[in-house]
Parts: sequence; structure tokens; C-alpha cells
Amino acid sequence: MPLTVKSIESLKPKDKLYRVADAHGLCIEITPSGSKLWRLRYRCDGKAKMMALGSWPDESLQDARVTCQEMKRHLRRGVDPAVIRKAQSASSEGAGRFEVVAREWFDRFRHKWSDETASRKIRRLDSHVFPLIGAIQISEVDAPQVRRVLLRLDSLGILHTGHRVKNIISEIMRYAVAMGLITHNPVPDLAGILPPVQEQHRASITDPKGIGGLLRSIDEYQGSPVTRCALKLASLTFVRPGELRHAEWSEINLEAKEWRIPAEKMKMKRPHIVPLSHQSVEVLREIGLVTGHGKYVFPSERSSARAMSNNTVLSALRRMGYTKEEMSGHGFRSMASTNLNEMGFNSDHIERQLAHVEENKVRAAYNYAEHLPERKMMMQAWANYLDSLKAGGKVIPLLASIVGEEA
Repeated sequence: MPLTVKSIESLKPKDKLYRVADAHGLCIEITPSGSKLWRLRYRCDGKAKMMALGSWPDESLQDARVTCQEMKRHLRRGVDPAVIRKAQSASSEGAGRFEVVAREWFDRFRHKWSDETASRKIRRLDSHVFPLIGAIQISEVDAPQVRRVLLRLDSLGILHTGHRVKNIISEIMRYAVAMGLITHNPVPDLAGILPPVQEQHRASITDPKGIGGLLRSIDEYQGSPVTRCALKLASLTFVRPGELRHAEWSEINLEAKEWRIPAEKMKMKRPHIVPLSHQSVEVLREIGLVTGHGKYVFPSERSSARAMSNNTVLSALRRMGYTKEEMSGHGFRSMASTNLNEMGFNSDHIERQLAHVEENKVRAAYNYAEHLPERKMMMQAWANYLDSLKAGGKVIPLLASIVGEEA
């Protein structure tokens, strides 16, 4: 028979502990000292278990029943209620700590970032921030404590990471202000605490003879055919390494000879069109025989459900004999930019194809299809030029290489 408030009040202590059942595994336990404690009896993984739900009358009969039903819902999903209860208790005890708020911020905004960006953000927090200020109440995190985090990174010689960490902490503090946890974000008070990062040019091969040798090395690469095709497409399209690795078949239209990259995958969060030359289409048809049945054009070797590792192209370049001072994954962009400019192509067309930010405020309204006919012509000319360099013969003028291909 279910318990009532009156029946609970009438329960008296005995020499030994005893329990009186309510329903659905909920019962009340009466100790020899007279304490009345709520207990939930259940089975999980074939084992009989019991968990505490509080004491009566602090936890009323109605509250105990609501908690019981909540725990039962977890059980129906195959989750041990004791695990949930433990996590809730730990969260309650740590509420307000910087790390707790930071992870809440991360979970809330995780969907806005690529997997690579999200991984980088949480890794930087785990490595450089939580060990120093993670356990401090966020209301007590002030400018001197943040400064300590940043100056440590500067002293370690990882200034670029320091600037990134500063931005992440500022985002978390702004979130805390919006949630009413604090009234002031201390990070802007630290403007100038870190020296600016000196621009570093990524290693790239830009001279025609060197480019020809690189392209021949790619053709002769003895590793994975997926990696070889990724290297080929990198040279032909000069997209960013992350954009290349995360290319999906659904974004590519071989008939229209276009690759449309959605905004969320782009560094500047704007959609981007990559015109595909005849040579690019051939590479994609080749790799399509291997990966065309899956999501990613260049999947991971371990799982087709994941994109290629960010080290795959770099490792291939190193196996081909190119050092980090000679060539990098980003180097294909510099290779194309330098040569296209030297060969007389319009700088606006080149910059738009590189998906660089338009700094001119008058032209700030971004049009991802701007100069598309000219860019298509340029991309075909670039592919023809690479073929001529790879052949090692006489290099024809780049603009002249368009003739015949677009006719």
C-alpha cells in the first residue's frame, strides 16, 4: 500500500533498521535512532542496487516520488541512476568554478565550430588554463590571475597560443557576464599585455623548376592513393588544409565543375566556390572510385566516418623528402598566389579565390560568386600551367595557356 504523510509520521524506530515500501522501488528507511531516510531500490546490469534520495521531512513524499521517477527514466535509457546522481552532486559542489563555467560555455557553443576548432579550444583550456585558474570561483578570477596565465605562455615561447588563450578566456568571461555570474570581464583590461605575434611565412616552393619537381614527386608518391590525390588537389585548388581535409562529396558537382564549401567550414565563416579545372575533375573521379561511397572525399585511414588527419599531407611531404623549411600544407596557397600574381592575373580574382577577407570597407558586402567566370578561367589556366611545369618542357605563358581550354 502506498505511503501517506500520516503513515510516515506514525512510523516508530525499532531495535533494528527496517524499511516500508511506497511504489516503483521507492521506500522509506527507519533507523534505530528514529531517522527516516528515502531509498530507491532497483536493478542495473543484473545487480540489485540501492541509492539514497534524501531524508524525511526535508525531502517530502511528493519530492521523493518525483526524484524516483526521474531516476527510473535514466534506468530505462540504460544509465545507472547512481552515476547520474554522483555527477549532479559533483556539479553542485563545483558550481561557479571557472572550469565548470568554461565547460558549460564550450558545450553551449560547440555546434558553431568545426571539430578541429573545438578540439583546439578545449585542448588549450585543458593544457594552459584549467591547471592555473580552473578551480577558482569565476567571480574571483581577476586581471592579475589571467595575466599570470598569459605571461606563462609568453615565457614558454608560445606567444601565438597566448593570444588564442586570451581570446578564449575573454569569450568565457563575456558568457559569464551574460549569465549574471559576474559583472565585469577583466580580459580587456589586459590589452597590450602580450607583444604582437611576428608574422611567419609558411614554407612554400614558388620557383617554377621547384614546383615541377614537387608535382612529379606527388605523382610518384608510393603511399596511400587517397593521400596522393589530396596532394594533387591541394596544388590545383590551393584551398586551406582544413578545407581540403573536410571536403565532402555532397559539396562537389563534377558536372558543373564546382566545389561549394559551406560557411561553417571556412576560416572567415563565408561560403566559398572553388571552380574545378579539367585536371581537378579527373583527380576527383579517380578518388571517387575509392571513397565515393562515403561522406568525405579524403577520409581518415582508420575510419571513413572521420576526415583525414591534419598531419597526413605534412607527413607525406616529409616522406617525399621536403623539410619543414621547404614546403608545408599551406605552402600550396603561397605557391599559387605568388605565381598567379607574377603571371599577370587580376589581384582581386586571386584574393577572392584564396578566400581572403576584403578589408576595403566600401566593398565589405561579400559576394562569394564575385568574379566567378574570371576565376574559372584562371583556375583552368593554373592547372594547365602546372601540367607544363610537371612535364619539364618549355613553360608557356600562363595567360596564353587558357587558349584552347575554354574555347
